[in-house]
Amino acid sequence: MRGLKLLSSVILASALASTSALAADINMRLHTLVKSPHPYNDMAEFMAEEVAKRSDGAIAIKIFDAGQLGNDDAVIGEMGLGTIDLMISSNNNAAKKIPEFQIFSVPYLFSGFDDLMAKVGPGSKSVEYYQGVYADRSLNMHLLALGGSGTRNLSNSKGPVNELADISGFKMRTPPSPMISKTWEQLGTLPVSVAWGELYAAIQTGVADALESSIPGYAGAKLYEVAPYLALTAHSIQVNHVSISDRAWGKLSEEQQTMIMEVAQEASALGIEKAKEYEGALVEELQAKHNVTVTRPDITEFQDALAELKIELVSEMGLEAPLAALNAQ
Repeated sequence: MRGLKLLSSVILASALASTSALAADINMRLHTLVKSPHPYNDMAEFMAEEVAKRSDGAIAIKIFDAGQLGNDDAVIGEMGLGTIDLMISSNNNAAKKIPEFQIFSVPYLFSGFDDLMAKVGPGSKSVEYYQGVYADRSLNMHLLALGGSGTRNLSNSKGPVNELADISGFKMRTPPSPMISKTWEQLGTLPVSVAWGELYAAIQTGVADALESSIPGYAGAKLYEVAPYLALTAHSIQVNHVSISDRAWGKLSEEQQTMIMEVAQEASALGIEKAKEYEGALVEELQAKHNVTVTRPDITEFQDALAELKIELVSEMGLEAPLAALNAQ
């Protein structure tokens, strides 16, 4: 009998230990706004796998893609409350809450991906600057990494774009960024504000004629069905952020925080490689399988039209500090 009691005690203790171990696990929800294929979702999958592996299963990340948790503006609010833990998304979509992100909407700001990562990669002044901005704006979020997820290009429902004059009068959908809106107004279009999730219907019904986006975003949302003319303007590199809620960050040990930061940085590097891969392959696929007309206008004409505006906008929008951070490499 004594032996049975001892055995029962051992089993009970083991069960309690197992229960405690399970209770100590940290479960996180990660938001992306886009459908696959897209670098953000590749980054999310990489983070989920690597964090689980490097934490020995102590931290689990569940991915909610395609805006399942809401649009970016709402998600940033939820992260401030700690009800969503992680997000990977475009800086453009966060410009309402973080106006300093508008610097990344300045057209033709970077010469390429290498130039981008030299200015926003791990250890850069830009990351340090924006971590301070997050704190100063009381977002209750922590910036883990910045990166890039492809060039942004023009697509429309009207016809091929071979020169700047071809887009005159287009009703141009822009994200919630005054910088982008003013840029396209300068180029002769009529900016209209439409949420990303409503864009397909807006093009289909004529609320908007055109949009600017990454190529993976364009393909993933099947916008080629309603806007089958793609012009490779490469007017900006889409910069993205990987952010974590302060509530989730506070649950982690210092060792786990360092690990999450490193994984986010590696995910950002992966995002750039996937963006390059997708852009080349997707342009070919869009032409071959979806009858998209692809043009390559001379971007010098676009650059010349925006040269003075770029300087004016930085001053007008008070973006001298983020620009200085970018140039302090």
